[in-house]
Amino acid sequence: MNTGDSKVVEIYTDGACKGNPGIGGWGALLRYAGHEREIFGGEILTTNNRMELLAAIRALESLKRPCKVQLHTDSQYVQKGISEWIDAWKAHNWRTSAKKPVKNEDLWKLLDQLTQQHDIEWCWVRGHSGNDDNERADELANRGVEMISADDMQST
Repeated sequence: MNTGDSKVVEIYTDGACKGNPGIGGWGALLRYAGHEREIFGGEILTTNNRMELLAAIRALESLKRPCKVQLHTDSQYVQKGISEWIDAWKAHNWRTSAKKPVKNEDLWKLLDQLTQQHDIEWCWVRGHSGNDDNERADELANRGVEMISADDMQST
């Protein structure tokens, strides 16, 4: 897929967690035909991997119709999970090759459903390596953490 193709939705996602588990945030930058949209959120008690998955899920959920998508993540867990491991997990009733339950099964199932609606190219990008769009996704994920931290402090 050509990243300059105006018919392709480019998505950059990231997750962040202060403590693991701890307060977490997710963020996504979406770009289509010259338009950009930023989304972010978070959870009080979560893990980094859950936030990485949720970033991709929320980005795909925000698409209003089936699309060609180029989704960039710095999470090998997400990229390899959806591209390499998920078929075996499903074939073995959501068990790993070690016969243990797949962690974050709820989110993997949701992500799997969403991938059926779109033509997605999953791209891994090295985190914190100067990729401006990945850095923006990281900033959004950290805004999600800050938002949850602020909400948590107000409720105490």
